Amino acid sequence: MGENLFNKVWSKHIVRELPTGQTQLFIGLHLIHEVTSPQAFQMLRERGLSVAYPKRTIATVDHIVPTDETKRPFSDLLAEKMMQEIEKNAKEFDITLFDTTNSNQGIVHIVGPELGLTQPGMTIVCGDSHTSTHGAFGAIALGIGTSQVRDVLATQCLAINKPQVRRIVVNAELGKGVYAKDVILAIIRKLGVNGGIGYAYEYAGSAIEAMSMEERMTLCNMTIEGGAKCGYVNPDVKTFEYLKGREYAPRDASYERALRYWKSIASDADASYDDVVEFDGSLIEPMVTWGINPGQTMGISERIPSVESFFADEQLTVTQALKHMSFSSGDMVKGKKIDVAFIGSCTNGRLSDLREAAKMIKGGKVAKDVKAIVVPGSQKVKKAAEAEGLDGIFTRAGFEWRAAGCSMCLAMNPDKLQGSQLCASSSNRNFIGRQGSPTGRTLLMSPAMVALAAIHGSVVDVRDHLG
Repeated sequence: MGENLFNKVWSKHIVRELPTGQTQLFIGLHLIHEVTSPQAFQMLRERGLSVAYPKRTIATVDHIVPTDETKRPFSDLLAEKMMQEIEKNAKEFDITLFDTTNSNQGIVHIVGPELGLTQPGMTIVCGDSHTSTHGAFGAIALGIGTSQVRDVLATQCLAINKPQVRRIVVNAELGKGVYAKDVILAIIRKLGVNGGIGYAYEYAGSAIEAMSMEERMTLCNMTIEGGAKCGYVNPDVKTFEYLKGREYAPRDASYERALRYWKSIASDADASYDDVVEFDGSLIEPMVTWGINPGQTMGISERIPSVESFFADEQLTVTQALKHMSFSSGDMVKGKKIDVAFIGSCTNGRLSDLREAAKMIKGGKVAKDVKAIVVPGSQKVKKAAEAEGLDGIFTRAGFEWRAAGCSMCLAMNPDKLQGSQLCASSSNRNFIGRQGSPTGRTLLMSPAMVALAAIHGSVVDVRDHLG
């Protein structure tokens, strides 16, 4: 019986088995940002510790940086303080930092792959739940807490329980207007927001193989929303071609050596799994959330289900969701008027996302009373989009074109919903208060769907607007 990628990579990084039953796992790459790292560095100082392998840690700034005005000092005093802290810590502990003056700056889960830092067969951690994004390259990529950030800085190791592995197979060809965002929302809808607890997800099948690397990143990004510890796709020719020539990727003879390893860690054809779930990709339609977690999702042609159609232990959350969203069972989300449209985030802030959104505009204008913003996921994405003229398409239509950052995905910056505004968002979470207002409401959907909602002033079906 063969081995799956997860078990292969895990085994290669075991330092020892701990008395607690956990594994002490060596971490190949540690990514940090300005929000979850200051406390970790302070804990090092209090214990008189240094960073064990500073060259294995890379820092960027993304969560709190404003995307409308990047001049320092920031007007937000807390944001400025956090910036000063990561600058001080990076200098003191000899860590590479991509600040707003560096062309490599951007959202941590976009920067890692585009620079070639993220590679197959690695163990990667970051003090951010959406670290699962990096699994698109065949890596074990884990989000960790601040005390674990401290531990990895000090030892380059992480104490962790080994999860089981569930293989999620999505076969058949996806329909027009159906994107990776729709696939992962469909998966979470079926398996639930807690369905992945105790598991790592391996995504496979012809629909996954057909996805580009950026689409695979979107898929893996939202694995955490389904409760799984991490998610990954086996590396293939697309993976290898994506990495070739990138700044931190191996080159020449080193690339050939790395390629042999990358190929070797892919799941064997006869690998075993703890569970297997299959989906028919041709049955997935454009998806949109109607509630307050990513599992409360439906196809754009469907109606919001009744409270009674859910299991008893879910009905209270469903009732709360309907009340918060001001929706009723039987409603369609299609046709709901929106107030804000947000295109960006570590889920959908890459160049291909911006291209798909721009295609939908077709000379249209943002609807009256709708605030629409586009936030590239990194400075490299921004520059590439501008070289293609995408910024002009957006701005002529009435979208705001911003600097790189997390922006309205989590509103730890000036980009926030006001009151009970309804936002069409390409981000990853629709939790109450996630976008800055305790009464604000979020509809998750693909970037193409967000762009169309901005133009029409309401939620529409992307399939009705494809050529």
